[in-house]
Amino acid sequence: MLRLFFISFWLLLPLPFLLSNDGLEKLGALKWDKVVHGNQTWRLITCIWLHAGVIHLLANMLSLIFIGIRLEQQFGFSTLSVPFCSGSVLSSLFIQCSISVGASGALFGLLGAMLSELLTNWTIYTNKAAALITLTVIIVINLAVRILPHVDNFAHIGGFLTGFLLGFVLLLRPQFGWVGRKHLPASARVTSKHKAYQYLFLVIAMVLLIVGFTMGLVMLFRGENGHDHCSWCHYLSCVPTSKWHCGN
Repeated sequence: MLRLFFISFWLLLPLPFLLSNDGLEKLGALKWDKVVHGNQTWRLITCIWLHAGVIHLLANMLSLIFIGIRLEQQFGFSTLSVPFCSGSVLSSLFIQCSISVGASGALFGLLGAMLSELLTNWTIYTNKAAALITLTVIIVINLAVRILPHVDNFAHIGGFLTGFLLGFVLLLRPQFGWVGRKHLPASARVTSKHKAYQYLFLVIAMVLLIVGFTMGLVMLFRGENGHDHCSWCHYLSCVPTSKWHCGN
């Protein structure tokens, strides 16, 4: 819990620059032309530590604490690095006309990791359906409310997908029979630490992660625009209504 507090506190360091676009850009905000043509790849990571306002900052700090506590208690502090730079690549491919900042993509990565952890450790949970429905509703609502103007939902989606796949790789739990094998008779002991479907999920997730990141980075550094390959994807970040328009 204390370590989570320190991570949240680090987000406060650029506070004087929160409302300045120039300050955010100087500190490392994600900007497509700087990454692609300026060889400033480090912006894919530094943009996570910057925020566009005090409310944006506080919302991410509180989310990190509430989401991160469960994962840290069950899997250790190192699991919080699961989605460290997730979302930045997808955001760069689709958001090319403005800067992007915030740790929301990484937080959605934690939500994705929680969902894949539930699926890969399915046999361990008692209230399976309730846990799955509750977590799914939370994720859907969080993604839906971010389909608003000036919100980089591509970072959220990219973070969620990355965290979801990494959860299958890093958050496996051993079978109960394996954990308590010393106290069981030899005939009841489990010889395999994990189930076959857990290994299958792990392999598929690893392949998808490697292929996805490779394709994303290749497209990014070629200077391609994601909208050229997906004509409807702009609705994932902003849905126009009678109350607002999404513009460019």
